[in-house]
Amino acid sequence: MDYCAPVDEMLLQLEYLCNVKQLQKFNKYENLDLCTIKTILDEAAKLSSKTIAPLNRVGDKIHPRKETDQVLCPPGFIEAYEQISLGGWVGMSASQDYGGMDLPLVIGSCVNEMLGSACLSLALNPLMTQGQIEALQSHASEELKNCYLPNLISGRWSGTMNLTEENAGSDVGALTTSAVLKDDGTYEISGQKIYISWGEHNLTENICHLVLARLPGSQKGTRGISLFLVPKYLPSLNDKIGKRNSLIVTAIEEKMGLHGSPTAVMEYNKAKGWLVGKPNDGMSAMFTMMNNARLGVAVQGLSQAERALQKAVVHSKDRKQGRSQIENGTGAIIDHADVRKNLLSMKALTSVSRSLCLDTAMSIDLAKISGCPIQMNRAAFLIPIAKAFSTENGCRVADIGIQVHGGLGFIESSGVPQLYRDVRITAIYEGTNGIQAMDLVNRKLSDGGAAGFALVQELIDTEQICRHAGTMKEGSIEEFHNARLHLLNGLNWMLNTQNINERYAGATQFLKAFGLILGAHYLLKVAAKSQNLEKLELAQFYIDHILPESFAALKSACRGTKSIYRTKV
Repeated sequence: MDYCAPVDEMLLQLEYLCNVKQLQKFNKYENLDLCTIKTILDEAAKLSSKTIAPLNRVGDKIHPRKETDQVLCPPGFIEAYEQISLGGWVGMSASQDYGGMDLPLVIGSCVNEMLGSACLSLALNPLMTQGQIEALQSHASEELKNCYLPNLISGRWSGTMNLTEENAGSDVGALTTSAVLKDDGTYEISGQKIYISWGEHNLTENICHLVLARLPGSQKGTRGISLFLVPKYLPSLNDKIGKRNSLIVTAIEEKMGLHGSPTAVMEYNKAKGWLVGKPNDGMSAMFTMMNNARLGVAVQGLSQAERALQKAVVHSKDRKQGRSQIENGTGAIIDHADVRKNLLSMKALTSVSRSLCLDTAMSIDLAKISGCPIQMNRAAFLIPIAKAFSTENGCRVADIGIQVHGGLGFIESSGVPQLYRDVRITAIYEGTNGIQAMDLVNRKLSDGGAAGFALVQELIDTEQICRHAGTMKEGSIEEFHNARLHLLNGLNWMLNTQNINERYAGATQFLKAFGLILGAHYLLKVAAKSQNLEKLELAQFYIDHILPESFAALKSACRGTKSIYRTKV
């Protein structure tokens, strides 16, 4: 089997890192014990490993093709999508009031990891729909909810997000797509949007687009943007679809990776749409979807790291090359210190990415169900770290995987290059990782750094747990202790630096350091609580060989702009 879902690893982290049992304190999840969670994950694992994983290479080699007004997906995608929708996986975290499973996001993130590892191109479709469901549940009128949510949750219809225009990428406020109010209360939407994932396809009977547009007379920038729901086919009576809306796909992009996923250029010509939320408040509604999507993209980075790791381990155990320098060596390349270090780096980075994603999801779940502002701030602080750090790790692990495979890693038939080509976009879309870092050192510190300092306190707590448990070498605990002090100094530097551009100059390195040190915290916490020998050894490796990167990152983070603007490019 090319992909084996890591259910046991997920369950270990859910129990010892996330303490998922605490969700049972709330009536909504009182029956969600570890046994039930295992049953859910086992079912998703079967679907991912047996049905979806074989399509990964198919979608890479046979691209979606545009025929007249429709885009046809690669062979097997329709049947696999039907299995995803029939299993309820599209709406697994959606409200039961509209047909969803109402599962917590932390469980949904585990399922999305498996789907992404199996075939990232296909898994992107339900992920986009899940984000739209979240936005509609939070901001749409009851009329829109009743019409759209049951169909989106069932997988009958799918959803997209339309933000980007040719001259309005990261600067969303520069968009020019227009919306004009009609007498019947609907709006005419006109303009072009680019980079629309799954903007057109033949998997579902309808495709629903969330479109950012500007009303006449609205102010410039993001404060003058509204959000509209614009379906491909207009809904009609008796739960059927009606006439075709005035929107077309003008092109399907040729991409570096994610070949199985059609990325569309969308043209709206007085298309009929409905306002979601309040006029000129589109960004707050869209951010509901984007925050969900940013965690989803973090999980995508993790998913490709996991599959790259699995392929590299199998190859390194089979590939005979060179003379073993250890006793009882097998002659396989896994015996070589450099290869083994690469594999352990892949394993450690994949593990901490999973921890970061699940910790963020758990914090979002607790914030939602309890309304606790501390959990809300914690979740908001973790989202940009999770998105950027996990996707950077995905790219890094996939790249190391190519190296472990040697020459074979450069040959397309091995399937290894695809993993890097597919994962590379995750560091770019849903807000580039540079944007995530700028958000971290600007808006996420606007509370005086309270959420950041609270996370530093969690590092202190983990350090004390490790000292009390006595399972880690004292030198390793001191290394973690020193990393935490350096992080605290970096956090204070960011807070005390008033010139925002000085912060921005070191933002990416600051985020990287925060992620690296959180990674050590996660590994140590799981190791100490589970007393799992394998986890203890992996934590030791991480502290010895990966955590030291945080010291260099923090030095760079706090050096400002002087040499950046002084040096000629």
